[in-house]
Amino acid sequence: MLFRSRRANELTTERTEKPTIAEIRRVAQPLSVTGRSNAEHWIADAYQRKFSPYLTRIFINLGFSANTVTWLMILAALSIGPALLIQGWTGIILALFLSHLQMFLDCCDGEVARWRNTKSPMGIFLDKLGHYGAESLIPICFGLRLADWPENSISESNYAYFGALLAVLVILNKAFNDAVHVARAFSGLDRIADIKGVNLPRGGILRIARRAFNVVPIHRLFHSVEFTMYIAIFWQFGISLQIALIFAVIVTIGHVLAIISSAKLRNSGSQI
Repeated sequence: MLFRSRRANELTTERTEKPTIAEIRRVAQPLSVTGRSNAEHWIADAYQRKFSPYLTRIFINLGFSANTVTWLMILAALSIGPALLIQGWTGIILALFLSHLQMFLDCCDGEVARWRNTKSPMGIFLDKLGHYGAESLIPICFGLRLADWPENSISESNYAYFGALLAVLVILNKAFNDAVHVARAFSGLDRIADIKGVNLPRGGILRIARRAFNVVPIHRLFHSVEFTMYIAIFWQFGISLQIALIFAVIVTIGHVLAIISSAKLRNSGSQI
Protein backbone atom coordinates (compact mmCIF):
# COMPACT_ATOMS: atom_id res chain seq x y z
CA MET A 1 0.00 0.00 0.00
CA LEU A 2 2.85 2.33 0.82
CA PHE A 3 4.42 1.58 -2.56
CA ARG A 4 1.14 2.42 -4.32
CA SER A 5 0.86 5.77 -2.55
CA ARG A 6 4.44 6.61 -3.50
CA ARG A 7 3.72 5.63 -7.08
CA ALA A 8 0.61 7.78 -7.12
CA ASN A 9 2.60 10.75 -5.85
CA GLU A 10 5.18 10.22 -8.60
CA LEU A 11 2.47 10.27 -11.27
CA THR A 12 0.58 13.29 -9.93
CA THR A 13 3.54 15.54 -9.15
CA GLU A 14 3.35 18.62 -11.37
CA ARG A 15 6.09 18.86 -13.98
CA THR A 16 7.39 22.30 -14.87
CA GLU A 17 8.73 23.13 -18.32
CA LYS A 18 12.15 24.07 -16.94
CA PRO A 19 12.63 21.87 -13.88
CA THR A 20 14.93 22.65 -11.00
CA ILE A 21 17.39 20.10 -9.66
CA ALA A 22 15.23 19.73 -6.54
CA GLU A 23 12.15 18.99 -8.67
CA ILE A 24 14.03 16.36 -10.67
CA ARG A 25 15.26 14.71 -7.48
CA ARG A 26 11.74 14.64 -6.05
CA VAL A 27 10.09 13.20 -9.16
CA ALA A 28 12.83 11.18 -10.86
CA GLN A 29 14.67 9.81 -7.81
CA PRO A 30 11.88 8.42 -5.61
CA LEU A 31 12.65 6.04 -2.78
CA SER A 32 11.20 3.21 -4.88
CA VAL A 33 14.25 3.69 -7.13
CA THR A 34 17.06 4.83 -4.84
CA GLY A 35 16.03 2.36 -2.14
CA ARG A 36 16.14 -0.70 -4.39
CA SER A 37 18.00 -3.59 -2.80
CA ASN A 38 19.15 -5.45 -5.91
CA ALA A 39 18.66 -3.30 -8.99
CA GLU A 40 20.53 -0.16 -7.96
CA HIS A 41 24.22 -0.29 -8.88
CA TRP A 42 26.70 0.61 -6.16
CA ILE A 43 28.28 3.46 -8.15
CA ALA A 44 24.84 5.03 -8.45
CA ASP A 45 24.71 5.14 -4.65
CA ALA A 46 28.35 6.21 -4.41
CA TYR A 47 28.17 9.29 -6.59
CA GLN A 48 26.11 9.10 -9.76
CA ARG A 49 22.67 9.81 -8.31
CA LYS A 50 24.13 12.93 -6.69
CA PHE A 51 25.18 14.38 -10.05
CA SER A 52 22.86 12.76 -12.61
CA PRO A 53 20.01 15.31 -12.15
CA TYR A 54 22.27 18.02 -13.57
CA LEU A 55 22.71 16.12 -16.84
CA THR A 56 19.09 14.96 -16.74
CA ARG A 57 17.94 18.59 -16.58
CA ILE A 58 19.99 19.35 -19.71
CA PHE A 59 18.37 16.43 -21.55
CA ILE A 60 14.89 17.57 -20.46
CA ASN A 61 15.54 21.18 -21.48
CA LEU A 62 16.82 20.00 -24.87
CA GLY A 63 13.63 17.99 -25.39
CA PHE A 64 15.35 14.59 -25.37
CA SER A 65 13.13 11.56 -24.86
CA ALA A 66 14.16 8.82 -22.45
CA ASN A 67 14.82 6.47 -25.38
CA THR A 68 17.14 9.04 -26.99
CA VAL A 69 19.20 9.09 -23.79
CA THR A 70 19.16 5.29 -23.76
CA TRP A 71 20.61 5.27 -27.28
CA LEU A 72 23.44 7.45 -25.96
CA MET A 73 23.92 4.90 -23.17
CA ILE A 74 24.06 2.11 -25.76
CA LEU A 75 26.71 4.02 -27.73
CA ALA A 76 28.86 4.38 -24.61
CA ALA A 77 28.23 0.75 -23.63
CA LEU A 78 29.22 -0.70 -27.00
CA SER A 79 32.37 1.43 -27.04
CA ILE A 80 33.85 -0.02 -23.83
CA GLY A 81 35.05 -3.28 -25.37
CA PRO A 82 36.57 -1.76 -28.53
CA ALA A 83 38.39 0.79 -26.33
CA LEU A 84 40.31 -2.12 -24.82
CA LEU A 85 41.81 -2.86 -28.23
CA ILE A 86 43.87 0.32 -27.86
CA GLN A 87 47.07 -1.03 -26.34
CA GLY A 88 48.70 0.44 -23.26
CA TRP A 89 47.07 2.49 -20.54
CA THR A 90 45.21 4.67 -23.05
CA GLY A 91 42.73 1.92 -23.86
CA ILE A 92 42.34 0.92 -20.21
CA ILE A 93 41.61 4.47 -19.02
CA LEU A 94 39.21 5.07 -21.91
CA ALA A 95 37.35 1.83 -21.14
CA LEU A 96 37.08 2.79 -17.46
CA PHE A 97 35.69 6.20 -18.38
CA LEU A 98 33.17 4.73 -20.83
CA SER A 99 31.96 2.13 -18.32
CA HIS A 100 31.18 4.86 -15.80
CA LEU A 101 29.63 7.02 -18.52
CA GLN A 102 27.38 4.13 -19.50
CA MET A 103 26.07 3.79 -15.95
CA PHE A 104 25.73 7.56 -15.59
CA LEU A 105 23.58 7.74 -18.73
CA ASP A 106 21.69 4.70 -17.43
CA CYS A 107 20.71 6.80 -14.41
CA CYS A 108 19.70 9.71 -16.63
CA ASP A 109 17.46 7.81 -19.05
CA GLY A 110 15.39 6.47 -16.17
CA GLU A 111 15.14 9.93 -14.65
CA VAL A 112 13.98 11.43 -17.95
CA ALA A 113 11.42 8.62 -18.29
CA ARG A 114 10.07 9.22 -14.79
CA TRP A 115 9.95 12.98 -15.34
CA ARG A 116 8.04 12.57 -18.61
CA ASN A 117 5.99 9.54 -17.46
CA THR A 118 7.16 7.64 -20.53
CA LYS A 119 8.19 4.23 -19.20
CA SER A 120 7.74 1.76 -22.07
CA PRO A 121 8.59 -1.77 -23.23
CA MET A 122 10.82 -0.21 -25.89
CA GLY A 123 12.83 1.62 -23.23
CA ILE A 124 13.31 -1.56 -21.22
CA PHE A 125 14.35 -3.45 -24.36
CA LEU A 126 16.89 -0.78 -25.33
CA ASP A 127 18.27 -0.78 -21.78
CA LYS A 128 18.77 -4.54 -21.95
CA LEU A 129 20.39 -4.17 -25.36
CA GLY A 130 22.97 -1.78 -23.95
CA HIS A 131 23.86 -3.91 -20.94
CA TYR A 132 23.92 -7.20 -22.85
CA GLY A 133 26.05 -5.66 -25.58
CA ALA A 134 28.57 -4.09 -23.20
CA GLU A 135 28.99 -7.08 -20.93
CA SER A 136 29.49 -9.51 -23.80
CA LEU A 137 31.85 -7.32 -25.83
CA ILE A 138 34.18 -6.53 -22.92
CA PRO A 139 35.48 -10.12 -22.39
CA ILE A 140 35.68 -10.69 -26.15
CA CYS A 141 37.79 -7.57 -26.63
CA PHE A 142 39.87 -8.34 -23.55
CA GLY A 143 40.72 -11.71 -25.10
CA LEU A 144 41.63 -10.02 -28.38
CA ARG A 145 43.78 -7.51 -26.50
CA LEU A 146 45.70 -10.28 -24.74
CA ALA A 147 46.10 -12.05 -28.09
CA ASP A 148 47.64 -8.83 -29.45
CA TRP A 149 45.09 -8.72 -32.26
CA PRO A 150 45.13 -7.51 -35.03
CA GLU A 151 48.95 -7.54 -35.09
CA ASN A 152 48.86 -11.28 -34.41
CA SER A 153 46.37 -13.88 -35.57
CA ILE A 154 43.83 -14.98 -32.97
CA SER A 155 44.84 -18.58 -33.67
CA GLU A 156 48.31 -17.97 -32.20
CA SER A 157 46.95 -18.13 -28.63
CA ASN A 158 43.85 -19.23 -26.74
CA TYR A 159 43.04 -15.79 -25.33
CA ALA A 160 40.49 -14.89 -28.00
CA TYR A 161 38.66 -18.19 -27.49
CA PHE A 162 38.70 -17.81 -23.70
CA GLY A 163 37.26 -14.31 -24.09
CA ALA A 164 34.49 -15.56 -26.38
CA LEU A 165 33.62 -18.40 -23.98
CA LEU A 166 33.53 -15.97 -21.07
CA ALA A 167 31.16 -13.73 -23.07
CA VAL A 168 28.82 -16.69 -23.61
CA LEU A 169 28.74 -17.43 -19.87
CA VAL A 170 28.10 -13.77 -19.05
CA ILE A 171 25.17 -13.68 -21.47
CA LEU A 172 23.82 -16.95 -20.08
CA ASN A 173 23.82 -15.55 -16.55
CA LYS A 174 21.94 -12.45 -17.67
CA ALA A 175 19.52 -14.61 -19.64
CA PHE A 176 18.82 -16.72 -16.54
CA ASN A 177 17.55 -13.64 -14.72
CA ASP A 178 15.32 -12.65 -17.63
CA ALA A 179 14.10 -16.24 -17.99
CA VAL A 180 12.83 -16.12 -14.40
CA HIS A 181 10.73 -13.03 -15.20
CA VAL A 182 9.45 -14.65 -18.40
CA ALA A 183 8.54 -17.87 -16.58
CA ARG A 184 6.65 -15.96 -13.88
CA ALA A 185 4.85 -13.77 -16.43
CA PHE A 186 3.79 -16.77 -18.51
CA SER A 187 2.51 -18.43 -15.33
CA GLY A 188 0.47 -15.39 -14.33
CA LEU A 189 2.59 -14.59 -11.27
CA ASP A 190 3.41 -11.11 -10.03
CA ARG A 191 6.69 -9.40 -10.70
CA ILE A 192 9.37 -10.21 -8.12
CA ALA A 193 9.67 -7.42 -5.58
CA ASP A 194 13.12 -5.84 -5.30
CA ILE A 195 13.64 -6.53 -1.61
CA LYS A 196 16.60 -7.79 0.37
CA GLY A 197 16.89 -11.57 0.57
CA VAL A 198 14.51 -12.35 -2.30
CA ASN A 199 17.30 -14.02 -4.31
CA LEU A 200 18.36 -16.35 -1.51
CA PRO A 201 17.72 -20.09 -1.85
CA ARG A 202 15.18 -21.37 0.64
CA GLY A 203 17.68 -23.21 2.82
CA GLY A 204 20.67 -25.51 3.17
CA ILE A 205 24.17 -25.22 1.78
CA LEU A 206 23.09 -23.14 -1.21
CA ARG A 207 21.64 -20.45 1.05
CA ILE A 208 24.91 -20.31 3.02
CA ALA A 209 26.88 -20.15 -0.23
CA ARG A 210 24.66 -17.34 -1.55
CA ARG A 211 25.23 -15.33 1.62
CA ALA A 212 28.97 -15.89 1.18
CA PHE A 213 28.69 -14.48 -2.35
CA ASN A 214 27.07 -11.38 -0.87
CA VAL A 215 30.18 -10.90 1.27
CA VAL A 216 32.57 -11.61 -1.64
CA PRO A 217 30.35 -10.83 -4.65
CA ILE A 218 32.27 -12.51 -7.46
CA HIS A 219 28.96 -12.83 -9.31
CA ARG A 220 29.07 -9.05 -9.82
CA LEU A 221 32.53 -9.21 -11.39
CA PHE A 222 31.12 -9.40 -14.90
CA HIS A 223 29.12 -6.18 -14.84
CA SER A 224 30.67 -3.62 -17.16
CA VAL A 225 32.08 -1.35 -14.43
CA GLU A 226 33.44 -4.14 -12.24
CA PHE A 227 34.98 -6.17 -15.05
CA THR A 228 36.60 -3.09 -16.57
CA MET A 229 38.11 -2.33 -13.15
CA TYR A 230 39.30 -5.94 -12.93
CA ILE A 231 40.96 -5.58 -16.32
CA ALA A 232 42.55 -2.27 -15.29
CA ILE A 233 44.19 -4.00 -12.31
CA PHE A 234 45.23 -7.29 -13.92
CA TRP A 235 45.50 -6.61 -17.66
CA GLN A 236 49.24 -7.27 -17.68
CA PHE A 237 48.68 -10.83 -16.47
CA GLY A 238 47.28 -13.10 -19.16
CA ILE A 239 46.16 -15.64 -16.57
CA SER A 240 43.62 -13.09 -15.31
CA LEU A 241 41.32 -14.06 -18.18
CA GLN A 242 41.48 -17.76 -17.29
CA ILE A 243 40.79 -16.94 -13.63
CA ALA A 244 37.77 -14.85 -14.66
CA LEU A 245 36.58 -17.77 -16.80
CA ILE A 246 36.83 -20.16 -13.83
CA PHE A 247 34.85 -17.69 -11.72
CA ALA A 248 32.23 -17.47 -14.47
CA VAL A 249 31.79 -21.25 -14.58
CA ILE A 250 31.32 -21.34 -10.79
CA VAL A 251 28.88 -18.42 -10.91
CA THR A 252 26.89 -19.97 -13.77
CA ILE A 253 26.42 -23.30 -12.02
CA GLY A 254 25.63 -21.60 -8.72
CA HIS A 255 23.20 -19.23 -10.37
CA VAL A 256 21.14 -22.03 -11.89
CA LEU A 257 21.06 -23.95 -8.62
CA ALA A 258 20.14 -20.82 -6.65
CA ILE A 259 17.24 -20.00 -8.96
CA ILE A 260 15.88 -23.55 -8.91
CA SER A 261 16.10 -23.77 -5.11
CA SER A 262 14.61 -20.31 -4.45
CA ALA A 263 10.93 -19.38 -4.23
CA LYS A 264 11.04 -17.45 -7.49
CA LEU A 265 9.64 -20.27 -9.60
CA ARG A 266 7.10 -21.50 -7.06
CA ASN A 267 3.41 -20.71 -7.46
CA SER A 268 3.27 -19.93 -3.76
CA GLY A 269 5.92 -17.26 -4.28
CA SER A 270 3.73 -14.89 -6.28
CA GLN A 271 3.88 -12.36 -3.46
CA ILE A 272 7.66 -12.52 -2.98
